[in-house]
Amino acid sequence: MASTTHSFTAVAFSRTFSHKELLAFIPKAESITRTRELRFPLFMGGEIRARSRQPGSRIGALREVHIRLAAVEEVILFPFGVVVFRNVAPEARETWLDRLKALPHVGQTTQGEDFSVREEDGAQSRVSQGALILEFLSPKWAAVVAQTMAQSTAMEHYERIVDDLFVRTGSIVRRLRKRGKVSMQVRPFHRFIGEAVNTRNDVLSNLHLLDKPEAVWEDPSMGRVYADLRGEFDLGDRYHTLESKLQGMQETLELVLDVARVRRIEFLEIAVLGIIAIELILSLSLHH
Repeated sequence: MASTTHSFTAVAFSRTFSHKELLAFIPKAESITRTRELRFPLFMGGEIRARSRQPGSRIGALREVHIRLAAVEEVILFPFGVVVFRNVAPEARETWLDRLKALPHVGQTTQGEDFSVREEDGAQSRVSQGALILEFLSPKWAAVVAQTMAQSTAMEHYERIVDDLFVRTGSIVRRLRKRGKVSMQVRPFHRFIGEAVNTRNDVLSNLHLLDKPEAVWEDPSMGRVYADLRGEFDLGDRYHTLESKLQGMQETLELVLDVARVRRIEFLEIAVLGIIAIELILSLSLHH
């Protein structure tokens, strides 16, 4: 049985890509369109495709940029800070990574995952032994695989951030348990809570982890295999674990903040009583 293997590699970066940065990959003259998907030929071969959220919108609202280097070689840039390579040689990948890392304040954070898609004559679409088996890797299936890998890799980036926040939260709670008190300075707790809330908002707004790819909505027959593919990366459980950790950290930090506020109020009350006592002593000493 003849078979062809396609390799996908995903890499996450330290921040999201702005629409302006993604637009830099698209000719300026083509920045407005009334179609959902655009295709631009490249002078050196290949083409660029960009998908926007709504027909008739500027590409400033695009979801991802597809840069086709050859017939089966493609680079896909996602706004939430992930690039996926399909059948791109390691040397070419490094060139693209260097180009992206040259953007301001961008650093590579996660090498991400490798995934294979095998084309087999007469094969029934399925996920088997860590690979997707298809009779033919259509552009729709390539987009689905790329988006699923991008979501998984971006989630791994946020998992590392949340794990660090979780460790820091644990150290605060252990200090409270050991000493029975926390610092009266509430500003650090405010900053920490803001960091946790901001991370949670990033997860909810950037990853769209619960969204099905557009191709799956358009072709319900892909749904079963997509569910298996999603399960291969454990996206659902990982997302809910991430959200639960963030919610738990926020609630814990708010409780610690309340303890700090109570301690601060107690200190102020003692200070006020001390001032009153000093005034009484001075008053009595003056009368004598």
